[in-house]
Amino acid sequence: MSLRHIVLRDFVIVRAFDLDLSTGFTALTGETGAGKSILIDAVQLVLGSRAESGVIREGANRTEISAEFDVTPDVLSWLQEEGFDDIAAQDGVLLKRTIDLQGKSRAWINGSPATAAQLRALGDLLLDIHGQHAWQSLTRPDAVRGLLDAYASIDLKNLHSAWTSWRLATQTLHDAQHDQASLQDERERLMWQVGEVDKLSPAADEWDELNNQHTRLSHAQALMDAAQSAIQALEDDDNGALTLLAKAQTALQEQAHVEAEFANWVDVLASSVAQASDVAHSLQAYLSHTELDPDGLQALDERMGLWMSLARRFKRTPQELPAVYAEWKQRLLQLEASSDLEALERAQAQAFTHYTTEAQKVSKARAKAAPQLATSITQAMQGLGMQGGRFEVALETNDQPSASGLESVVFLVAGHAGSTPRPVGKVASGGELSRIALAIAVTTSQLGSAQTLIFDEVDSGVGGAVAETVGRLMQQLGIDRQVLAVTHLPQVAACADHHGVVSKHSDAQGVASSVTLVEGEERVSEIARMLGGEKISDTTRAHAREMLHLHNKNLSANANTNENTVAISNAKVTAKVKAKA
Repeated sequence: MSLRHIVLRDFVIVRAFDLDLSTGFTALTGETGAGKSILIDAVQLVLGSRAESGVIREGANRTEISAEFDVTPDVLSWLQEEGFDDIAAQDGVLLKRTIDLQGKSRAWINGSPATAAQLRALGDLLLDIHGQHAWQSLTRPDAVRGLLDAYASIDLKNLHSAWTSWRLATQTLHDAQHDQASLQDERERLMWQVGEVDKLSPAADEWDELNNQHTRLSHAQALMDAAQSAIQALEDDDNGALTLLAKAQTALQEQAHVEAEFANWVDVLASSVAQASDVAHSLQAYLSHTELDPDGLQALDERMGLWMSLARRFKRTPQELPAVYAEWKQRLLQLEASSDLEALERAQAQAFTHYTTEAQKVSKARAKAAPQLATSITQAMQGLGMQGGRFEVALETNDQPSASGLESVVFLVAGHAGSTPRPVGKVASGGELSRIALAIAVTTSQLGSAQTLIFDEVDSGVGGAVAETVGRLMQQLGIDRQVLAVTHLPQVAACADHHGVVSKHSDAQGVASSVTLVEGEERVSEIARMLGGEKISDTTRAHAREMLHLHNKNLSANANTNENTVAISNAKVTAKVKAKA
C-alpha cells in the first residue's frame, strides 16, 4: 500500500477527520452534497496543488492537512537527493500543509520545511489521480502525447536538450547575419583600441610597481648619501656608535663580578653591538649594488607617460587600464567568431543533425508503442459497453519540428463496429467520452511508480453491466496497488475491499462532514441506499446482499487465478533458464 493515514483539520466542512487506509480497493460513497470529493481535494492540496483561503472551514483561522505514505525506493532516492531526512523515511514519509486566512501556505516533508514544487514532485512518485473530467485532457495535444510517451517509457530529456542547442545555434547564426555591418564596425574599433594599448601591454598590478620603482630611482642620490652617513656614524674609529658601545660593554663587564646587575646590562649592550653591526653590514651591501641610473629613470618616465596618455585617451584611470585591455581582447575574439559565418552555419547544421537524430529515436519509439496502446484501450472499451468499438493512436507529421519531436499524437475512436474512427474531441456522446477516458485510465494506471491510484467519479455516465465491469477493473487494480474511488454506483462500491461512507450533519457548531468505514449490515444498508434511494425496502437490501455475496465469490476466484498466474509465470521462467542452460 502507499497512503496509510490522512488527517484533516478545519477543511471546507470538515472540523476534525482522521482516516486510516488499507491495501486493496476502497470505495467512498455518500449522498449528493455530502462531500465525497473533499478527501480527494485535500490529498491534492497536501501534494502541492494551488492553495487558497477558501478551503478553510467557516469560523476557523487555518486549515491543516497531513498525509502519511509508505516509502518506495524511488521516493527514498528523491528524499536523499532533495536533502530531506531519509533515515526517518525508512518507516514512512509524512507530508503536512497549512493554509491561513491570508492565503499563506506552509509545507513540511518529514518535519522539514518544503516548497509546493517539492510537494508536487514527490506527489508524482506517490499517487496518481484520475478525475471525473479526465476526458477533457484527451482533447489537449500535449496531454495526448504525454500519455503515449508515458506508455512507451519515452524520456524527452535528451530531445529537449538537443532542441534547445539547435535553437540557440540558429539564433546565434541569425543574429550574426543580421548584425554583420554593425559588428564589423565594432570589430574595427576594438582592433584599433587593442592595437594602441598593445604598445604598452599593461600587466595587472604593474602600475603600482612602476610608481614604487620610479620613487626609488628618483631619490637614489639621497638614499645613497643617507646610507653612507649612517655607516660613518656607526663605524667611525674614535666616535662611532660601535666603538662607543664596545667601550661601555667593556667597562661594565670589568665590574660585573662586584655588581651582579651589571652582567644583565652587559648582555643588552652585547645584543646592541651585534644588531648595529648587522645594520652596518647591510648598508655596505646596499651601497655596493645601488647606483644612480638616469637611463632607467628615463625609461620609467617614458613608460609611465605612455600609460597616463592611454588612460586619458580612453577615459580610464591608470589602474583600470589592464582590466579594460583584457576585456577588449576577449570581446574582439567573440566578434571574430561571430563574423565567421561559415563556422556558425556548421555549428547550426551539426546541432540540427543531433536534434533530428534524437527526434527520430522518439518517433520510432512512438510508432512502436502506438498500436500496442491502441489495442490495449480497444480491449478495455469492449468491457465498458462499447462492443465493436475501436481505438487508434495516429501519428501526424508536423509542419515544423518542435521541442517534443517531429510529430503530433491524435487519439481516434469509433464508438461501435462499422463506424469510422474520428478524433476523440469530435465524439458527441458524453457517456462515450467518460468510458473512453476510463478505458485509458485503466490501461495506463500501471505506468509510473505511484502505488496509490485515486479515481474521482470517473464512472460518471455509465451504469448496469458496464458499472459492474468498472467495479471489477478497480478490484483487479487493487490487487497490485492501493485504489481509492469516489463513486455513486452501487455496482462499483460492492466490488470494493473496503467501504467508506461520507455523511454530512448539522449541530450547534454548524454543518460538518465525516467518513465512516462500514462493514456487515451497515455496508448492506449503504449499498441498498445507493440502489433504491432514501426508502430502503427488503428487496433492495436483498439485492445489496447478493451484490456483496458475488463480490466475495469474485475475490476467491481472483485469488485462485492469481495463484495459477504465479505458477504459470514461475514455470515460464524455469523453462527459459533451462533453455539457456
